Amino acid sequence: MRIILASSSPRRQQLLRELGLPFAVVKPDIDESRGDDESLLDYVKRLSLEKAEAEAVTLEDSAALVIAADTIVIDHEGDLLGKPADAAEARRMLRRLRNREHAVVTAFTILRTGDRPRAISGCVRTAVTMRDYSDEEIETYIASGDPFDKAGGYAIQNKSFKPVARIEGSYSNVVGLPLDELQQSLSEFDVFSAPRV
Repeated sequence: MRIILASSSPRRQQLLRELGLPFAVVKPDIDESRGDDESLLDYVKRLSLEKAEAEAVTLEDSAALVIAADTIVIDHEGDLLGKPADAAEARRMLRRLRNREHAVVTAFTILRTGDRPRAISGCVRTAVTMRDYSDEEIETYIASGDPFDKAGGYAIQNKSFKPVARIEGSYSNVVGLPLDELQQSLSEFDVFSAPRV
């Protein structure tokens, strides 16, 4: 069955390649605004589902598996940290996260289209503790341009900045796609046999 990743994120694309599955890439076009009374968990779950549904409607009756995901960063005070719009916002985020624990939450949806439609969703949370990096390191990292397309303003996999001291939970979840949980859910669609946990 054809697999479609509804994400333009190169990090998600690279992670999905690690499962050895061929897939096509589309960029979902949805309104990512958060509702006034919407909890952060409801918000990230809704976005993942809406991204999958936005692609599914374009497929009409053809059979495919659409995979979509959304990742958010929740700081130590319970506030949402999105993608920084500029250097000043990236600086504020990185200082706020420095030497503290925060949460990275990714929700994913797998939606089968065609004559046997079905959807499976999951949500994975990882506790992340940042190291005590210096202001100078923050400035060098911002100058690299890496923070600007990432929730929370950082990439755990950045080999120069190395912002994270330790994690509790899934590493790939922090990058943008919880592979173990995704693989287990994909096995429900007979894509391959995943070990049960």
